[in-house]
Amino acid sequence: MKNLFFAVIAGATILATGCVKTVSDTSSFAITWSKDSVAGRYQRTLDQVYKASMTVVINNGVIINEYIPHDSTNAVRSLLGRVNDRKVWVRVEAIDQRTSQVDVQARTKWGTTDLDLVHQLEKEIALELAK
Repeated sequence: MKNLFFAVIAGATILATGCVKTVSDTSSFAITWSKDSVAGRYQRTLDQVYKASMTVVINNGVIINEYIPHDSTNAVRSLLGRVNDRKVWVRVEAIDQRTSQVDVQARTKWGTTDLDLVHQLEKEIALELAK
């Protein structure tokens, strides 16, 4: 009976976990599917917003990878970083010539969300652009 109970709990856990799509069009391990990203639009060029995003991630942690998603144009740039032992994805997309959108997403190594860190980083990007 105990083995059956353990098997049911283990099966439910495996079914409840999985992968989620990140803002940079990659996949990541996740336990929860709750909101884990924040977006902000700025009256700045793509290069200015991406540079500010890189600065913020470097000031708070380390950049692991930078890339341009293959399924889009050069008007999109993404980076993967690690801040406070969380994986952080940042995607910057040009809406038009003078407006860009930044999406920030963070997950712990156990696959849970960290909205406080996401809000902090997005706010720091806005402050970096105000300099």
